[in-house]
Amino acid sequence: MRVLVTGAAGYVGYAVARRLVAAGYEVDGLVRRDAAVPDGVRPVHGDLLDPGGLPKGPYDGVCHLAALTRVRESFDAPLRYFTANVQGTVNLLEAVGETRLVFGSTAAVYGTPERQPIPEDEGTAPASPYGASKLAAEQTVRFHARTGAIGAVVLRTFNVAGSVDGRVDPDQTRLIPKALAVAAGRAPHLEINGDGLAVREYLHVDDLAAAYLKALESVRFGENRVYNVGTGAGAAVHEVIAAVEEATGRPVPTLRRPPRPEASILVCDPGAAQSDLGWHPERSSLPEIITSSWNALIGAGG
Repeated sequence: MRVLVTGAAGYVGYAVARRLVAAGYEVDGLVRRDAAVPDGVRPVHGDLLDPGGLPKGPYDGVCHLAALTRVRESFDAPLRYFTANVQGTVNLLEAVGETRLVFGSTAAVYGTPERQPIPEDEGTAPASPYGASKLAAEQTVRFHARTGAIGAVVLRTFNVAGSVDGRVDPDQTRLIPKALAVAAGRAPHLEINGDGLAVREYLHVDDLAAAYLKALESVRFGENRVYNVGTGAGAAVHEVIAAVEEATGRPVPTLRRPPRPEASILVCDPGAAQSDLGWHPERSSLPEIITSSWNALIGAGG
């Protein structure tokens, strides 16, 4: 089976491509420039915003992970986010033709719902251009699947962390990378919002990659399914900091900032993915996530 992975050099895309190779698939990794991809992946150069340069396939499956993903940045450049995340998806669908698609989406499409844990039938109310652009891309995929041209699974991810192959999470806006940077002496302290009681859940990037493999193997043409991918178990900011200190043996000084509005808890109900796909996270305990991230950071010269 031949599979295209967009964003195969990225944090999640690399882990997904790696899983596919291990499962015996022939994998093409779409990258914009020379970049490290997993062993066994054939790099294909192209840009989702340049339709003429995209690979045409045929592909038995596509895992679409290339996107702009930073919430705060999206407020400064909303048009850039909609262009990359929506038009890029349209261009990809037109290029690959009939195929089975697993689309990487986000919990940001939900906004801040009161119902917790969040099920897939929760109403969508994105509070950022990033979340809105991903929801628009979801809808593009959904309506295209209804034509029968593709079968699609949308995976809504919450907070991804951890490391595979010693690769460091490059997004220093995320809590765990920020806390580890402080532990490594790269920053004097960790700034936290208010009292540090906000609860979020964390999923190891390799567990997320396993969900992509399960989804790809399950989808059929004409289908459009949506799944939350997470553990359903949350941890408060102060608990994450304590876990980082325990795993690294180093202090993580904190600086409390005046509280800004944020959801007190955001966790998912992963039951549908577990029952329908037979997927269960195996590496997503906080100690394992943090240890793998720390080892990658130290190995990279942290």
